[in-house]
Amino acid sequence: MAGARVKWLGHAGFVVTGAGGKVVVVDPWLEGNPVARDRVEDLPAATAVLVTHDHFDHAADAARVVEKTGAALVGIPETVRRIKQAAGIPDERVVFGGFGMNVGGTAVIDGVAVTMTQAVHSSETGAPAGYIVRFEDGFTFYHAGDTGIFAGMELLGRLYPLDLALLPIGGVFTMDARQAALAAALLRPRKVIPMHFRTFPILAQDAAEFVALVQKEAPGVEVVVLEPGREVEV
Repeated sequence: MAGARVKWLGHAGFVVTGAGGKVVVVDPWLEGNPVARDRVEDLPAATAVLVTHDHFDHAADAARVVEKTGAALVGIPETVRRIKQAAGIPDERVVFGGFGMNVGGTAVIDGVAVTMTQAVHSSETGAPAGYIVRFEDGFTFYHAGDTGIFAGMELLGRLYPLDLALLPIGGVFTMDARQAALAAALLRPRKVIPMHFRTFPILAQDAAEFVALVQKEAPGVEVVVLEPGREVEV
């Protein structure tokens, strides 16, 4: 059986497909994204759309992706309320009957377990978050959202042994390469994919420093650097 597959949509957006075919979309921002190669119309049917926080470069296309893919919308209550009211999304298309969820909570959606974690950032509505996602075959990934490094990442790695971590490295608004490499050491995933870089001139433009620092700080972690629009098996 093939393993899980991960496609980077660019910036913080990903499509993760489990070995059993379940699809999770995280932070879809395609229209207006200068590095995106995909359109909303290109995305497959999905189980869940996860929104880490209410900034345009993470939440802009969430409602359209929910409509296109048939997925359940997952996010913190205030952000979910804003998105569903603006787009007319019915409560039954939102996790927990329209309420959303909060840090520490877990929703099981068509067999896929989604746990919301903390993140250190800001948000137009609600609070920022990350997600731990566990597919039915046990494959587990962490999307950190936009965040600075925090010591609790070590606890997340202990609670949820990770096959994959998706970590921002761009600096300015999130962790830079040094912080993200130490985050990888705390989390101890099998593999890590960097994100939230190169999209804008103000951000780090490549992942070379991150790759070198992970080799030093977390030598057991494999770094996979993707191009927007590329999908790999993990």
